Amino acid sequence: MASKTIKLNNGIEIPLVGFGCWKVEKSICAEQIYEAIKVGYRLFDGAMDYGNEKQIGEGIAKAIEDGLVKREELVIVSKLWNSYHKPENVKKAIRRVLDDLKLDYLDIYYIHFPIAQKFVPFEEKYPPGFYCGPNGWEFEDVPLAVTWRAMEELVEEGLVKSIGISNFSGALIQDLLRGCKIKPQLLQIEHHPYLTQEKLIKYVQAQDIAVVAYSSFGPQSFVELNHAKAKDTVSLLKHDLINNIASAHNVTPAQVLLRWATQRDILVIPKSNQKERLVQNLTVNDFNLSEEEIKQISSLNQDLRFNDPWTWDEIPTFV
Repeated sequence: MASKTIKLNNGIEIPLVGFGCWKVEKSICAEQIYEAIKVGYRLFDGAMDYGNEKQIGEGIAKAIEDGLVKREELVIVSKLWNSYHKPENVKKAIRRVLDDLKLDYLDIYYIHFPIAQKFVPFEEKYPPGFYCGPNGWEFEDVPLAVTWRAMEELVEEGLVKSIGISNFSGALIQDLLRGCKIKPQLLQIEHHPYLTQEKLIKYVQAQDIAVVAYSSFGPQSFVELNHAKAKDTVSLLKHDLINNIASAHNVTPAQVLLRWATQRDILVIPKSNQKERLVQNLTVNDFNLSEEEIKQISSLNQDLRFNDPWTWDEIPTFV
């Protein structure tokens, strides 16, 4: 099944629709990756913090062994967690990721958040999440430019093909662009009709940086995490406007939400445990929304952010 692609500023083409590995349970992860490859997915968005990279690697290895795909046809993604921002720890982190995935290189590697937590040795806790040691949450004095230089070195050494940033504001991106040797290829952000971030997206795309949306279904991604805002917010999948547009195009509400992004050249990384939905998500580019429908969906914006680092200290599992 062919997938539409977008060309990054380094000339590399990647699919507009990928498979998101956040919250994929370890017990089913390898099988999910294998099945997703089988139905046509070629981009897999993972992260150190998700804790399932060994299983992702198992699914990839089986698919390659069975002849479903070649390594060079896949776009494998990971993210540098907050605990490893020092240059020497960036190198340790990429070696750990590649070892877990059983790969020689990554296609895309992001800085997960513009936040430098205290380093936690792998043997103490991995992935560390919000854990920084017995003293609670602590930070390290590491400028983003220093971490970015270490990311650039990964490209120079052939360990990573493309590098990106995630959860960065416009001001941080502008500052990074002033001193970087390698411009970020991608920016990944929370993006859905309740959080459109239009000015940020316009600026980033003008800089020839691709935008990748996560949590495209809005509150749906956070309900199972007992997120208070998510539970009190109308589900986009059940919203009258989204459902009416879906009916008009004979597609699902999920497909409408994904197409609203991809039609504006924003990559999406949904996940599903059901084969039928896997296929549906992969075919979102088979129809077009009207300009009016895109405007109507965008008008739902409430600047409602669910993944907000300023609220992390309220999470029960904070330490």
